[in-house]
Amino acid sequence: MASYIFEWLNLLLRWTHFIVGIAWIGSSFYFVWLDTSLNRPPRDPEDEGVAGDLWAVHGGGFYHAQKYHVVPEELPAPLHWFKWEAYTTWLTGFALLLVLYYVNADVYLVDSSVADISAAQAVTVSLLILLAGWVIYDFLCKSGLDDRGIALVGFLLLAVLIYGVSQIFGGRGAYMQIGAMLGTVMAANVYFVIIPGQKELVAAKERGEEPDPMYGIRGKQRSVHNNYITLPVLFVMLSNHYPMTYAHEYNWLLLITIFIVGVMVRHFFNLRNQGKFVPALPIIAVLILTLMAYAIVPRPATGRVSGKSFNAPPERVSFSAVQHVITQRCVICHSINPSHPSAPFAPNGVMLDTAAQIRQWADRIYERAVLSRTMPLANLTAITEQERELLARWYRTNANKGN
Repeated sequence: MASYIFEWLNLLLRWTHFIVGIAWIGSSFYFVWLDTSLNRPPRDPEDEGVAGDLWAVHGGGFYHAQKYHVVPEELPAPLHWFKWEAYTTWLTGFALLLVLYYVNADVYLVDSSVADISAAQAVTVSLLILLAGWVIYDFLCKSGLDDRGIALVGFLLLAVLIYGVSQIFGGRGAYMQIGAMLGTVMAANVYFVIIPGQKELVAAKERGEEPDPMYGIRGKQRSVHNNYITLPVLFVMLSNHYPMTYAHEYNWLLLITIFIVGVMVRHFFNLRNQGKFVPALPIIAVLILTLMAYAIVPRPATGRVSGKSFNAPPERVSFSAVQHVITQRCVICHSINPSHPSAPFAPNGVMLDTAAQIRQWADRIYERAVLSRTMPLANLTAITEQERELLARWYRTNANKGN
């Protein structure tokens, strides 16, 4: 019953995280689009303080938006704020990190083949990275570097961190750690810089003082940074469904590449919103992804196990031997009645209780247990290299022949 309740908690948190994340990303994309699409100077300013305006039509209605250089002469009421979308996205994301990756750190963070650390050590390192990521990024923004300098130094530091994290955590945990850190940076931008700056502008106006435009400049800078980070973070949120990326030998390089592509795509749209069409950006992005996909095509392992070459002519194996391995190493989770506490239901609906089911999922077994080596998860059941070789030989000889 406890695992069943845990599964519902995971589902509800993930659904909520998804809902509020859409709201945050939607407002971020909209306001960056609005800012880059304004008519400057405005076509129809109502007062001299207007920096730009824009007319739009949506849902059968016409809208006229204006942006002020700093603040309007009179503060309107009500004044709508955009903050809880960011806060609830981070809160639900951290809750997911807690109940899934921290509570089950020995499964989702620790991989003994990567680093021999305990679950407690893994969680401690994870929390320190969340904190350090924000502190270092915030220091960069206050260092006096221009936006290009911040982007260059920030990317280099991020690339080093991605590599470093991949040497500490298992692939899936490493990817999620980077996404959680960047999500923390984005939310902290809102909480520590954007909203306090906006409050100070309002407070200065209410005191009858001239507001300092620097608060608006800093807020816009952090908002644009969040805009560029969004697409790579969204990829990380999806990545746990695609072990071909996080389980690859060079998973760190793949993640760095995906980040470059994500930023390029976002930059293309931001330029397009300003009336600048740069087709080279999406073309290069597609070429990079194509080359990456080719580079990580699964290939049979080479080498020697038990004195036999992997690329020698495969020997036929009996199905009973295969079923014995599956029963010993996989059925603990992939069953109509799983016995492992972290799997109240068979993951992805894959059940391997019967011979027919094993043959049905032969492709998946080969892909996950032999090629990507992501199953068993964190190798909880201690499958051996000899057993992986046996599964490989079965698949290559007679998995699809009813034997």
